[in-house]
Amino acid sequence: MFSLKGDAHKVFLRLKKTIHNGDIIRETKEFKEIEEIQTLYQSLDSDTLQLIHYRMIKEYNGSGIIPILVSSAPWLLLLFSKQLANYLFKDGSWLWAGFCIVYLLTLGISVMIHFREKAWAAFHMEIIQDILKERKNKKDQGQSTN
Repeated sequence: MFSLKGDAHKVFLRLKKTIHNGDIIRETKEFKEIEEIQTLYQSLDSDTLQLIHYRMIKEYNGSGIIPILVSSAPWLLLLFSKQLANYLFKDGSWLWAGFCIVYLLTLGISVMIHFREKAWAAFHMEIIQDILKERKNKKDQGQSTN
């Protein structure tokens, strides 16, 4: 199921296929995982959940050293560009091609990991916020009826 429309569209296509096959959406692996996460977070008290939320905010805003790597590596290469060029291009060597492939692969994988980490942190934050908001609403409704 190859699509250039992104992960959200892939989820839609899997849902569509699941429904078309007559299967239950909640029985798919992805949605069972979501329910497990929700169940775990719902089992925790609100104060602990708030602490976890703060930690997720930290993860979301500063996930890893990947942004530093992406922004600083080109500057480092620029600093040593003359020496690097002499080494990579000496005697008609194809060493530069290998270097470029390894560098671009490392860069691409690093960026993908960074945004995947950020997406998971946002996912957990949203679940936690929903649980805390639901608890607050229940508490407020309980107080207004008394």
